[in-house]
Amino acid sequence: MTDTGSTMPRILAVDIGRTVALVGMVVFHFARDLEIFGILPPGTTISDGWYVLARVIAGSFFFFAGMSLVLAHGEQIRWRSFWRRLAIVGLAASAISIATFAAMPSRFIYFGILHSIAVCSLAGLALLHVPPILTAIAAAGIIALHLSGFHPLQSVFWSFTGLSRAVRPALDLLPIVPWVSVLLVGIVFAKLWNPKPSPSTVLKERLAWLGRHTLSIYLLHQPILLGVIWLTLKVFQ
Repeated sequence: MTDTGSTMPRILAVDIGRTVALVGMVVFHFARDLEIFGILPPGTTISDGWYVLARVIAGSFFFFAGMSLVLAHGEQIRWRSFWRRLAIVGLAASAISIATFAAMPSRFIYFGILHSIAVCSLAGLALLHVPPILTAIAAAGIIALHLSGFHPLQSVFWSFTGLSRAVRPALDLLPIVPWVSVLLVGIVFAKLWNPKPSPSTVLKERLAWLGRHTLSIYLLHQPILLGVIWLTLKVFQ
């Protein structure tokens, strides 16, 4: 859920892809909020197609985060820009942890998508300038590790790694394994595709606008959705 640096040329296809992911995220969270308010049956968003949709949306953000690393730092790592962006994402992740702890301490978000993308980006940066085949092998190895069910750790403290048998409950949990593999796939894809800026149109720019403000929209959409649902229920009940 990160964007390329402001001095880098924008790739419209990537921004539009983020827009599509954001729309899917808002739809999913709207359904989850309806479930929280008792409008949809309990368990709706963790079953059937909703569960799959949630994973596809999350994966797309990791994928685009990997692509963004290549677009912003592919030729040379821009350390100041990288650490600045990482700090912003880290602060946003901390704010979500604090807010969810205040609302629901037993299931607060201690390692959600922002936490995970921040940590996985460090791993991605370490592999940014190795041959794509090695990055692809690393991603495949992580997926195989996940599918093997190998959980050598026992404490809930290690829940964020994805390698612990004991997992602390949370409203949202995206552990390093397997999600870092999706970020690495994004790195490989960007290197093989080698996207270049394309001619812009008014329609493309409008579709890309949301994708250029991913983090802000992620942080603001839930309070807005919850407020709208609460106000609507107050007015019509």
